[in-house]
Amino acid sequence: MTLFNYIVWDPNKEIFRLPINDHPIVWYGLLFAMAFIIGQQIMFYIFKSENKTRQDVETLTLYMVIATVIGARLGHCLFYDPLYYLQNPLDILKVWEGGLASHGAAIGILTCIYIYSRKKAGQSYLWVVDRVAIIVALAGSLIRFGNFINSEIVGLPTDSSNGVVFARVLEEAVEADQFIKKAEASKASPAIDSLDMTAPVLLRLEFNAAMGQAEATGYLQNRLKNILISLSSRSDPHVKYSTEEPLAYRLVPSTGGGLAAEVLIEGIPRHPAQLYESISSLLLFFFLLYLWSRKKAETPEGLIFSLFLIILFGLRFVYEFFKENQKAFEDDIPLNMGQWLSIPLIIAGIILIFRVIKEQKVKVPDHNLVRPRGDNE
Repeated sequence: MTLFNYIVWDPNKEIFRLPINDHPIVWYGLLFAMAFIIGQQIMFYIFKSENKTRQDVETLTLYMVIATVIGARLGHCLFYDPLYYLQNPLDILKVWEGGLASHGAAIGILTCIYIYSRKKAGQSYLWVVDRVAIIVALAGSLIRFGNFINSEIVGLPTDSSNGVVFARVLEEAVEADQFIKKAEASKASPAIDSLDMTAPVLLRLEFNAAMGQAEATGYLQNRLKNILISLSSRSDPHVKYSTEEPLAYRLVPSTGGGLAAEVLIEGIPRHPAQLYESISSLLLFFFLLYLWSRKKAETPEGLIFSLFLIILFGLRFVYEFFKENQKAFEDDIPLNMGQWLSIPLIIAGIILIFRVIKEQKVKVPDHNLVRPRGDNE
């Protein structure tokens, strides 16, 4: 197999740091916030089109922000690592350490909408979830793209020429070493034939201090090899390295003086599963928005939400076959946790859409019925 079009993906997670406290502003956090900001603007338009107030949208947005964070965090803790968090309940509060589950967010949002709709006359539960489903699809697209930037929730290895080598994991592991100032991965050229689903990656290392040739060679042959061995032994490795193979490298002049190193490494291309979900969620958003725009207030209650459940979680069920399991216990079960959690939501969507169809049939009069003849007929 010859890999020509694979991508070496290594964006910096940070956009910038706040000058006051040096706190990093990261892409994932920005996209997460944008999901609510853009979503609220769309909801302003939808509610205004149906003669609802801006205050209703502001109240609903507040409910959803709280419900999303709490639901997504509790969902991750209870669905994916319950034993740990039951033993360490205070760690549930450490949202900044990562760990959010979309299924938990869905449960949280549905719960908060129930509370909201009970307080709002003229806004039934299904009416609200129909409109919220539109912006949730957009939010899902933005959040999954944030996962792609973070190189998390990665796909399985692929022999497709369009696979992605998530090299940021490699760069961060090397830059954690005290001897390395900067590590930069790029696509090696030309592409080489491979029989084991690997792709050539060129790793350029800038050493922290001026090192002689002997010291630099010693670092590459010892410390770097150990880092590569550790990365290769992960459950979701992004590089392949065997101690039986010689390390291919060369020493070159550094831009700041001294020596740098260029190392040829075998990267493992993976399915960009995050992009699969991000793109399909974006298309779903446009489809649901179009569906609402056709009849707006006259849209059958439950139609948009039922299609949202069937399409989004149906695709999620399929995409999980292209993704690495998030926890080790999932390796021992026929379907992973994401698929098990998607099944009841798909079933709920199917039941709901049949209910919508049935109610529409009842509302539509049958003009083919034979009417009794009157005196004047």
